[in-house]
Amino acid sequence: MHSLFYHVSFRSCVRTATLATKPGPSVSPPLCPPRFPMCLGDTCTASLEPHGSPPPPHIAMCRFHFGHYVSVTCADACSWAGGRDPHPGKSRGSPQLEGEAAKYPAIKALMRPDPRLKWTVLGLVLAQLLACWLVRGLAWRWLLFWAYAFGGCVNHSLTLAIHDISHNAAFGTGRAARNRWLAVFANLPVGVPYAASFKKYHVDHHRYLGGDGLDVDVPTRLEGWLFCTPARKLLWLALQPLFYSLRPLCVHPKAVTRMEVLNALVQLAADAAIFALWGLKPVVYLLASTLLGLGLHPISGHFVAEHYMFLKGHETYSYYGPLNWITFNVGYHVEHHDFPSIPGCNLPLVRKIAPEYYDHLPQHHSWVKVLWDFVLEDSLGPYARVKRVCKLAEERL
Repeated sequence: MHSLFYHVSFRSCVRTATLATKPGPSVSPPLCPPRFPMCLGDTCTASLEPHGSPPPPHIAMCRFHFGHYVSVTCADACSWAGGRDPHPGKSRGSPQLEGEAAKYPAIKALMRPDPRLKWTVLGLVLAQLLACWLVRGLAWRWLLFWAYAFGGCVNHSLTLAIHDISHNAAFGTGRAARNRWLAVFANLPVGVPYAASFKKYHVDHHRYLGGDGLDVDVPTRLEGWLFCTPARKLLWLALQPLFYSLRPLCVHPKAVTRMEVLNALVQLAADAAIFALWGLKPVVYLLASTLLGLGLHPISGHFVAEHYMFLKGHETYSYYGPLNWITFNVGYHVEHHDFPSIPGCNLPLVRKIAPEYYDHLPQHHSWVKVLWDFVLEDSLGPYARVKRVCKLAEERL
């Protein structure tokens, strides 16, 4: 392995880090030279101090083995150079994606609501209600088994339905209220209010991908420092639902919205009704389904697979395997960030229509392998993310 050694400045700390140039585990190497991220703003400085001569521009936002971010400061939001913008959800868009859409007008036709989404959500919610009735008399060990094996899959799928609905995929942008209430309905088996808060923060994930203090999908410095060994990383994966819930309160707290209050009231009423009808075990089953299904579970590999830096210079990855069938095609993640307004059911068509934009990119082949590599590889951990300092845009939720 060929390595380059740099002193990395992160605020008050100066540490030595090793930059790996070989492809990371569990991803296919690209068929063409990797596209390196760098800033296109008028004012751009990287907190990277090399030995001797200045580093090349592409070093600015790469993953480092000893677990330290390299932060790029821009006058405006950062962009890719020599490739597509990794977060084109900004209002100005990117020339590459505009060119892709112009070259293939059929892509624009995919930006329409998914008429089947609401019926899929209804089926999943009814399936969990039936499961609540069935687990009333189960022994606790079997209740937890089915919560992991069945309920975890259903509840995780529902959270990804909520993700799709947060992009107005069910009824279109002209009927935002219907989308929000469908998300609240999909939230019912999850056991805790989630849908309204998710939408509020997910907007920032697309607008400021990797933005310091803005994108709450990026782990905190404490997480990166603490969960740095295989055993600790395994614990971090198991407790991922808790970190995803608490991190926004620490990183980017926002005022509670009216929709969040309504979401919480509806959820509490549903939990109380299930408890009154069938007792404690169904409520525990739903909560365990969420905690186990979003924790150390095969489907949870997508949390790590999407944006963790497995390969230098690549920030977002897709997965095209069979688990997309039960996750609303969330594995098509590069395609999703390119065109957030296209519902999950149509994302495979984006790749089919414009294969030259996606087939050469590195991709994951197994979410289980992603979790395995994340735990065992020293080069991976909560710190293996691209992080930016971006100008805060006007709030528009």
